[in-house]
Amino acid sequence: MGGDARSTLGEALARNSALPYERAWAMPRGFYTDPAVLEVEQQQLFRHEWVCVGRSEELSKPGDYFTARIGDEPLLFMHGQDGRIRAFSNVCRHRGALIAQGKGNRRALVCPYHAWTYDTLGRLIGTPGIPPREDFDRSKCALPEFACCDWLGFLFVSLAAEPAPLQPLLADLETRVRPYHLEQASLRYLAEEVWDTNWKCFIENYMEGYHLSPLHRETLHPVNPTKLCRHFPPGEGFFGYNAGFDPSLPRSQKGHPDLSDEEAGTCVMFAVPPGLVVGCSGDYSSFVCVQPEGVGRVRAKMGLIFFGADWPQDRVDWAVGLFQRTMAEDKAVLVRLAEGLRSSFHQAGPLAAADGEGTVLDFYRYLHRRLGAALAA
Repeated sequence: MGGDARSTLGEALARNSALPYERAWAMPRGFYTDPAVLEVEQQQLFRHEWVCVGRSEELSKPGDYFTARIGDEPLLFMHGQDGRIRAFSNVCRHRGALIAQGKGNRRALVCPYHAWTYDTLGRLIGTPGIPPREDFDRSKCALPEFACCDWLGFLFVSLAAEPAPLQPLLADLETRVRPYHLEQASLRYLAEEVWDTNWKCFIENYMEGYHLSPLHRETLHPVNPTKLCRHFPPGEGFFGYNAGFDPSLPRSQKGHPDLSDEEAGTCVMFAVPPGLVVGCSGDYSSFVCVQPEGVGRVRAKMGLIFFGADWPQDRVDWAVGLFQRTMAEDKAVLVRLAEGLRSSFHQAGPLAAADGEGTVLDFYRYLHRRLGAALAA
C-alpha cells in the first residue's frame, strides 16, 4: 500500500468515525484486503494493546502451560510454582528454537534442540555441555517476560514495554457485567479454528445484532432476535450491545443471585479490542480470542463457560451444539464476504441504526484512535 492509498483509507476511517450512528457508512474494501493495513494493525494494536489469549483456568495448577502467538511472536503462558501465571517468550536463549508446543504440565521447560532448561519462573537452570565461562552469566539469561493480567477470568498479555493498566479502561464495562460473575464461570468447551476471512470482519460480525434474525433463522433468531438488540455507550477500551432473550424461551437457569430478572433476560455482547469478543449471559457465556494470521485468515480460539456446578451433560452438549451451528453459519458467510471484498466492483454501503450496527461504528472509532496517525503518515 503506497502512501496515497494508506492516507485515503486513513481519511475514510476519520470521516466515518466522525459520523453519528444514523449516518454511518462501512469502510472501503482496502481496509480489509490490503496487507499493508494488517502490518499497521499488527504493530499498533497487537504488539501494543492488551490481547486476550484465553481463560486463566486453562492454567489452574502449578506447571500448567499453553503456547500462543501474537503476530510473529511465539509466547508461552505458565503457572509458576509460586502460584503466579506469567507470559514468556517461547524462544530458547541458546539458538532460537521454540521451547514448547501446545499445552500440558511440566516441572521445567526443556528446549527440544539442545536441552537448555528453564524453571516455571522462566529462569535458565540448565545448559548441558556448556561449563561455566567468564563471558556468560546463566543467572542473567532468563526468558523475556511480558505483562500479563487476569480480568474476570480472562487472561491478557501485552508486548508493550510499559503498558497502561487494563482495568481502568474497562471500569464501566466491569460495572455492567459484574452481576454475571464471569470470574466464577467454568470452562466446559474450547476449540480453535482458522477461518479464511479478515480479522476485523470476524469482530464486526460477532459484535452486531443486525444479522441475527436473517442469517441465524433457525439457531439464534428464536433465542436472541434482532428486534431485541439494544446498543449501549462504548468506552475507551470496549464496546457492545445487549441482545435480549425471547421472553417466551425457557431459560435453563438464572445464574448468579446478584442478577436482576432484567439482567438474567439479557445477553451482554461486548468486545475488548483488538482480540476478545464475549456473549455474557447468566447461565452460560461464549467467548472468542481473535488473532489475525494474514490479511485473509484469522485464528479463533472459541470457548463456552458455564455458571454453577449443576449442569447435566446433555444441557452442556445442547449449548455446545447451538454454538457450533451458529459459528458454522457465520463462517460460511464470512468466507463469502472475503470473496466479495476482493471484487473491484465492491462499494461500501450505509450501516444500520445503532441497535443494529452501532458497534461497527464503535469499532471504527476505536481503530481510528489507535491507527489514525499511522494510516495518515
